Amino acid sequence: MTQFNVVNGMLQGAKQIPSPNFNQRPKNTEIQLIVVHNISLPPSQFGGGYIQQFFQNQLDWNTHPYFKEIEGMQVSAHLLILRTGQAIQFVNFNDRAWHAGRSSYLGLQECNDYSIGIELEGSDDSPFESEQYQTLAKIIKQLQLTYPKTQHHIAGHSDIAPLRKTDPGPYFDWVYMRTLLSQQKNYNENLSTFD
Repeated sequence: MTQFNVVNGMLQGAKQIPSPNFNQRPKNTEIQLIVVHNISLPPSQFGGGYIQQFFQNQLDWNTHPYFKEIEGMQVSAHLLILRTGQAIQFVNFNDRAWHAGRSSYLGLQECNDYSIGIELEGSDDSPFESEQYQTLAKIIKQLQLTYPKTQHHIAGHSDIAPLRKTDPGPYFDWVYMRTLLSQQKNYNENLSTFD
C-alpha cells in the first residue's frame, strides 16, 4: 500500500503532473479547509486520461462533443484520485489551485484562497471505489497533520457552492470516509506509542 507524506507542499507517494492552472494564495493565508469533488470526462465515463489532459490545458476539444461545452476553461485541483486509488498531484499545496470557483465556507468567501481541492474520478450517478476511499483517508490524515486547521474542516463542493455544484454527489459515502479517517488516526497513534 502506498504511503503518503507532505514535504514542502508536495505529496510524496503521489504521481506528479504539474498543471499551469494555479496562482499564489493571498499573503499570510493559512490552509484551513479540504474540499472533496468528483470529476469524469466525458461525464460518467472513466479512464482515458482526459481529466489529466484537461488540468494541463492539453485536452483536444474535438475528441468528444461534451468537450466543446468546457472548451477554453482553465481549472485544476491539488489532487486527483483515480478509480484505482492512484493519487496524482497537479498543484503544490502551498499554491492556489482553481477548483472551487465562487464559494464560501462558514461565511468566509473564495475557498480557493484557503483550501486544498481533491478530485475523485467519479460522478453523481455511480458509487466510488473502495480504493479511492482508502487513498483519500490516508491523504487527508497527512494533510491534517501538516495543516492542523483542516482538522475539522472537510466539505464537499456542493457544501461551499450549493447553488452551482452537486459533487461529490449522493454516492459519496461520508460516513465510510470518516470511519476510515478515524481508523487511520488510531493507527497512527498506535504507531507513535512504539517510537
